[in-house]
Amino acid sequence: MSQGLAHLRLGAVNIDGVMLNDTFSPVIHHFLVSRGCVYTAELERTIFSQPRAVAGRLLAEAGGLAMSGEEALEAYFEERARYLRTCPVRVNEGAVALVGLLRGLGLRTVCYGGLGRDHFDAFLGEHAALFDAPGYICTDSFRPGLREIATEYFGVEHDEVLVVDDVARVAEEARLLGMPFVGHPSRFEHSFQRQLMREAGVRHLVDSLHAIDEDLLRTLDSEAAAGTAWAA
Repeated sequence: MSQGLAHLRLGAVNIDGVMLNDTFSPVIHHFLVSRGCVYTAELERTIFSQPRAVAGRLLAEAGGLAMSGEEALEAYFEERARYLRTCPVRVNEGAVALVGLLRGLGLRTVCYGGLGRDHFDAFLGEHAALFDAPGYICTDSFRPGLREIATEYFGVEHDEVLVVDDVARVAEEARLLGMPFVGHPSRFEHSFQRQLMREAGVRHLVDSLHAIDEDLLRTLDSEAAAGTAWAA
């Protein structure tokens, strides 16, 4: 068995876009452009990984809609339900293996995201034993939620948490906190997340979760120990 990592203690993996396929970017894009909105990187950056109440208001404003944020959010989720009929939620290739690798290297693991616990139970319930209590953390009321995950839920230092996420806004928070970060940006053709992650200074970007192998994890562990996780 491989020797455990020296510095990192917790692996925090996002649910939608990392553990599960990205079923949000295409719907947000269609929701806005179908209503005549010009879809830009800044607009995407502003909306993604916001509390649902905030995201609903931003969708209504961006689309110039004569509806409240709550009504916009309801309309958005109706569109997403239609989208899921032909593009269902699925576990990403390599996701379960990644969590197993993190655990095999001595890390505790947790999954987090903006939807409720029922979303985790529905699509990852059979893999719940791979995560440490509470298993899944809904961060909707305190997004991005990295600080809270580290200190309030697990009692570890910020630089002891490895974050794997698909959204640049989360990367920006990780950088502020000094948390090691691996970006797994959406491959949706209209997504700006790869560009935004580069602008945020993300050093480790992967197209496949299989790319987060033991060698990369040991590199991240060494960088965290040396305080160079976000060095230019």
